[in-house]
Amino acid sequence: MSNKIAFLFPGQGSQAVGMGRELAERFPIGAQTFAEADAALEFSLSRLCFEGPEETLRLTENTQPAIMTVSVAAARVFAEHGIELALAAGHSLGEWSAHVIAGTLSFADAVRAVKARGSAMQKAVPAGEGAMAAVLALDAAQVAEACAEAARETGLVVQAANLNSPGQIVISGAAAAVEKAAAMCKAKGARRTVMLPVSAPFHCALMQPAQEEVARVLDSLSLHDPHIPVAANVTGALVTTAEATRDALIHQVTGAVRWVDCMQSLKSAGADVFVEVGPGKVLCGLLKQIDPSLKSLNVEDAASLEKTLADLKGGN
Repeated sequence: MSNKIAFLFPGQGSQAVGMGRELAERFPIGAQTFAEADAALEFSLSRLCFEGPEETLRLTENTQPAIMTVSVAAARVFAEHGIELALAAGHSLGEWSAHVIAGTLSFADAVRAVKARGSAMQKAVPAGEGAMAAVLALDAAQVAEACAEAARETGLVVQAANLNSPGQIVISGAAAAVEKAAAMCKAKGARRTVMLPVSAPFHCALMQPAQEEVARVLDSLSLHDPHIPVAANVTGALVTTAEATRDALIHQVTGAVRWVDCMQSLKSAGADVFVEVGPGKVLCGLLKQIDPSLKSLNVEDAASLEKTLADLKGGN
């Protein structure tokens, strides 16, 4: 296999009851990954992933370790098939999963840290006070302009939170400011704006208390230099040291996810196959919008694993 493979790890929103069950049932390394998560968290995260209930799985402090565990299980199962990984990136929470696979921090430490991260993000802004909205088909400069105007007019925080693809930018902040900015984006020619069903306004300045908690948690952990380069959400550039990783994971809590830049960095570093590992295919969809010439595959269960392996071995 001469492909240069980049793993992509999904973030919050890709969760679904039942995720990871087949990985745990069919593959010993999958079962072991869920057992490690249960032991690290001292509760049955595996049962929550496999059986729900959905409203408990949807709580940010549960969603984040749950998605990470499914992603790490999928990546480990995939790696057992002789796959050589060259690069990685993860969307928001997924950046932590990428660093587990890159050997930057231990899985047990990471799963506990993202539970604390989720809890801190949930508590940073009282329910109902924050909001996020997707803006479709408007360029980043005009979205930034609309956010700046809305922030000036309302005196509240609103900023671009996820630069997901050329046609999709998510804004985040105080509810009234997000609604005003969304209306301004529409007036500037956005095809659509959609208020998102989120529990908190992620990746904006309102997350400062959560960022401080994440910094505290990371300071207590031992990090190593990643053994493969990992794209940092907050800059879009590749990181190769423990120090740069710590900085990237802290600042991404309030910073924008520069996903387009992350994908361009992986491509520039020679990645020619992108494999989304973990629940769903959100990142495969975004990659098609960013650069339709790039090959994307996914691994989330036995069927997608077999299909991706066949595709890579066939070299097509």
